[in-house]
Amino acid sequence: MQKLSEEIIKKLINAALEVRKHSYNPYSKFGVGAAILTDNDTIISGTNIENVSFGLTICAERCAIFNAISQGYKHFKALAVITEDGSTPCGACRQVIKELCGNIPIIIAKTDKSYRIVEINELLPQAFNTHVAQ
Repeated sequence: MQKLSEEIIKKLINAALEVRKHSYNPYSKFGVGAAILTDNDTIISGTNIENVSFGLTICAERCAIFNAISQGYKHFKALAVITEDGSTPCGACRQVIKELCGNIPIIIAKTDKSYRIVEINELLPQAFNTHVAQ
């Protein structure tokens, strides 16, 4: 696993905690913040935004990744996700993280800033891939 400095971990957690304040979650009441670290150490954040048509909801992790890609970033070093209870990314987010970010470290944090670090391969050991059998 790529070694992350405590300084970078704190910056990512703080960015995720800050953006979580902007979560739009009137249905679940479950705020999530995420912050992704690009290969040039830029931090891009995102939060969950719900919709009454639940399938249109976007998770914080995908919001952060899509924000980064829409700004031209393509390579990532780490992702922080913060929730009140330290929940891990959902299955859809795990697949997006794996495909667009590779096996990056995921900082799973609680709002009290306690955290643990796992790699996406631990969370999604047999990811769907685009390799088609010949």
